[in-house]
Amino acid sequence: MEGAAHRDVLKTVRRIEIATRRTVNAELAGRYHSVFKGQGMAFAEVRPYAPGDDIRHIDWNVTARHQDQGLYVKQFVEERELTVMLIVDLSGSTAFGTKKKSKRQLLAELGALIAFSAIKNQDRVGLILHTDRVELYVPPRKGRSHVLRVIREIVEAEPVGRGTDLKEALAYFSRVQKRRSVCFVLSDFLATGYESALKVAMAKHDVVLMRVSDAAERTLPNLGLVELVDAETGEYRLVDTGSEHLRRLYQSRRIDELASAGRRLKQIGADLIDLETEGDYVAPLISFFRARSARLRSGR
Repeated sequence: MEGAAHRDVLKTVRRIEIATRRTVNAELAGRYHSVFKGQGMAFAEVRPYAPGDDIRHIDWNVTARHQDQGLYVKQFVEERELTVMLIVDLSGSTAFGTKKKSKRQLLAELGALIAFSAIKNQDRVGLILHTDRVELYVPPRKGRSHVLRVIREIVEAEPVGRGTDLKEALAYFSRVQKRRSVCFVLSDFLATGYESALKVAMAKHDVVLMRVSDAAERTLPNLGLVELVDAETGEYRLVDTGSEHLRRLYQSRRIDELASAGRRLKQIGADLIDLETEGDYVAPLISFFRARSARLRSGR
């Protein structure tokens, strides 16, 4: 039984690799590279001062140790490699899906798409899986075999927790990732209280939020009296879905909640991409990259 399950995982990983690799080769890799290039300048070495050097780069500590040899300056080189971190939500609510795929399946495909775009540009990729706790941390590395491991970890994960604590996941990321990186947070964002941790991460890192949802989450079908269970708390509740008033109220509140969460994220300056389990995710990503590239060119 375990062997069959393992083969199913490998088939899923292979299918995701083929689908996302085609997309990366065709459209996304170039746009990814134009938007997420080197993150600035990295220290390379100390050398003797030469006329025309920026005096702000003088290394006074080295100069003091070699007083009889003149001034020394720090030399910097452009950072061409990126570190890309994926923070992936595996809480109970991400298992929901009604037609083509579940939210978790979409999260796995999105993670693969980003990871393959990253390694095509020789970047490092790391992973944090979380529920109401950090379930797994995979340090950033390069290479196809490493990316396949990252995808496999997302696909075959059997999380211990069912709830959501995005605040802890973001705080953990800020602790383990000291150098500036590009961080993609993949979640349905059915969580609260994480905004302060997000601001801390955004102060040092380039953070992009990818919010997944399923159209059925915004409506309540007329099925009469049904027993519903909360995917994260396990709480049961008897609901009369035959009530038109209840169905309208539910739809209105769900739409308002999504819109309100989106506004809060944009108010703190977060880049947010909304993606549906039934829809095409390539077009929204390309649209986001275009808008971001235009924004960078204009200096905003």
